[in-house]
Amino acid sequence: MKSRILIASLLSIFLWSMPSGLWAQGFKTANNDISGSNFGSGGYGDDSQGGRRNKSWGRDTTSTDDGFEVPIGVTQWTVDERLGDIISAENNDTVVHMFQWYNETSGYNGEYSYLGNLGAPRLSRLYFNRTQNGWQFLQPFDFFVGDLHNFRFSNTLSPLTNLAYHKVGNKVNGQERLRAYFASNINKVAGIGMKFDYLYGRGYYNSQANSQFGGTFFGYYLGERYNMHAYVNYNHLKMAENGGIENDAYILNPQSFPRSYGSKDIPTSITDTWNRNQNADAFLTHRYNLGFYRELEVPDSLKPKMPTDADLLKQLTDSIRDLLKADTLRRALVLDSLKTKWTSEQLVPKEFIPISSIIHTMRINNLRHTYYAHNTPENYYTNHYYGEFTDVKDLTRGLSVDNTIALAMREGFNKWAQMGISIFATHKFVSWTLPWLQDGALARRRYTENDLFVGGEISRTQGKLIHYNVNGEISLVGDNVGDFEVDGTGELDLGISRKDTLQVAVNAFIKSQNPDLCFYNYHSQFLWWDNEWLSKEFKARIEGSLALPRIGTRLSVGFENIKNYTYYAMQNMLIGSDSTSTLTADYSHNVVVRQSTSNIQVFNIRLQQTLKLGPLHWDNDVTYQTSSKKDILPLPKISLYSNLYLGFRIAKVLNIEVGADLRYFTRYYAPDYSPAIQQFAIQDTAHPRIKIGNYPIIGAYLNMHIKHCRLYFAMTHLNAGSGHMFWAPHYPMDPRTFHFGVSWNFFN
Repeated sequence: MKSRILIASLLSIFLWSMPSGLWAQGFKTANNDISGSNFGSGGYGDDSQGGRRNKSWGRDTTSTDDGFEVPIGVTQWTVDERLGDIISAENNDTVVHMFQWYNETSGYNGEYSYLGNLGAPRLSRLYFNRTQNGWQFLQPFDFFVGDLHNFRFSNTLSPLTNLAYHKVGNKVNGQERLRAYFASNINKVAGIGMKFDYLYGRGYYNSQANSQFGGTFFGYYLGERYNMHAYVNYNHLKMAENGGIENDAYILNPQSFPRSYGSKDIPTSITDTWNRNQNADAFLTHRYNLGFYRELEVPDSLKPKMPTDADLLKQLTDSIRDLLKADTLRRALVLDSLKTKWTSEQLVPKEFIPISSIIHTMRINNLRHTYYAHNTPENYYTNHYYGEFTDVKDLTRGLSVDNTIALAMREGFNKWAQMGISIFATHKFVSWTLPWLQDGALARRRYTENDLFVGGEISRTQGKLIHYNVNGEISLVGDNVGDFEVDGTGELDLGISRKDTLQVAVNAFIKSQNPDLCFYNYHSQFLWWDNEWLSKEFKARIEGSLALPRIGTRLSVGFENIKNYTYYAMQNMLIGSDSTSTLTADYSHNVVVRQSTSNIQVFNIRLQQTLKLGPLHWDNDVTYQTSSKKDILPLPKISLYSNLYLGFRIAKVLNIEVGADLRYFTRYYAPDYSPAIQQFAIQDTAHPRIKIGNYPIIGAYLNMHIKHCRLYFAMTHLNAGSGHMFWAPHYPMDPRTFHFGVSWNFFN
């Protein structure tokens, strides 16, 4: 505890001590037309990507002790991972609504299944929200690690520091998270920043503690000709594994035991076991723009006015002026010459119009995954390939390097250029290093993939009516030759009345790809497979949505077909005498890779509706989904979130949200979790399975915002007691807990 307080104190002192005089302000906008002429001295306007106006630019200030007014304003954006295009983004550090659940691993709406503790591995119960980016070992930790697509770059009118602290429970079982974000402009076209994130969850059940640290340094340069974004990110994730509780009856039927058990009294399946992930990620995208300068049309009211004849003649010496008084013709000729000279000296404002760009993007991602165990029960795992049960250290290494070269024809450089067109080539290298047995001795074996992809993209981001993006790529040479992916999005805004707009959005993709390297080859002390027989997965999805922002309605419908679906499955062996038992101790555990050759269909319909009557708000989000192969791809049919609260303002400065909410999903055979590979796997259909769900989770909160400070107090799981209170099989929910959090923006 003392070390964490020391780290937090040093970090705060470091960020606060940075002198504001080192940083200049003035960077005004971030849009896809990244030319220096856009960074003028005026206020911030709407960008060419349709981004929202930042109301604080050029107006909002805060006073220092010496009376100096510090300008306040932040604009944030994300960057396309392949071509480096800028995408407008909302400033997360000013979002007030639902801030009380920002630190919930189960998600804002409780849509994730996880292992109960803060920062634990999680899996979305909403299939259409699942992602498969990056290393498999990091995918369950997207709550903490995030991904490049969501990383926000910032430009600020003055250096910005955001400090956030979240606290759950007490010192014995509680959870804490400290976040710090710093961003500043160097000049009008460049900025730097850093982000630190530290999480420590002790856990309400034994052998469940999590410790996670992440640090990011970033910078950008957005000149007229040359643009660059770069960041370096490091994450260290350490997690204790307990394999779930030994007997679910401790939760489902506590009366069956002779005494009551607190969460820490309940025995777990394993102890002295940990998974550790160390990840370093470096990203660089830069481009050189080719184009021309175009004179800006300036209104007559803003054009400089020609000086009067008297003012022009004042430039001459007294003797010449006296001479011209007597010679009217010569005076007129001299005035004409002076006026011509004045006109030639006026600088005509120009803007740089990019026509095309030469782009290079590089990303290097390194992973070190280690599984430690010092006290594994002899019958917990079915197989044992090498080593000792009391000294398990399985090390897996991964390295990926992507390089993309692209040529882009820019959108909007004249009235005929209604879309942007890009072509690119990408080289992808992946290395996977695993334990290997050579002549009975432990060694290392390396698996590699090299691929050359080519592809293209067309997009329209400007204009008010319709926007779209379609891109595709195919592997022409390499280990995954024939892999291809085509995906597209489209948005249409239809004005149906003076006050409301119908927003129509469609996204779809078709992809045929080999499964991840981890599905092909994985070796460890308890799990071992080499699956050269796997076929390419084929997925086709289409999803559409309709939204009426004025009445707060959004309806989305989606359908996906999957062939050769590849997944993890539990393959347990009965070691007890009761074949109907669901106790973990009655089975030894194993995980295998399976692939379904038949087609699987997934259908999804989701309705989001917000209602308001004065200060009373009622937000609802309900999803229905179904899978044609429930044993292979299990999903809850109904997932529901309902939030009833009062939202009002006190003294025009203090915003208040106070209310209660409900999370619920129907019962289903949820995927089990395997500590040996740190992944979710479907339950073994050859033995009795466990359903979870059909259990409401009720919370209450008070959310406040005043100036640059956000603050919340909350209680989760108010209805804690006996029932199906599980996030995943054998992993119960935390008992009733108190939550507190604060986030503060500092400008200096």
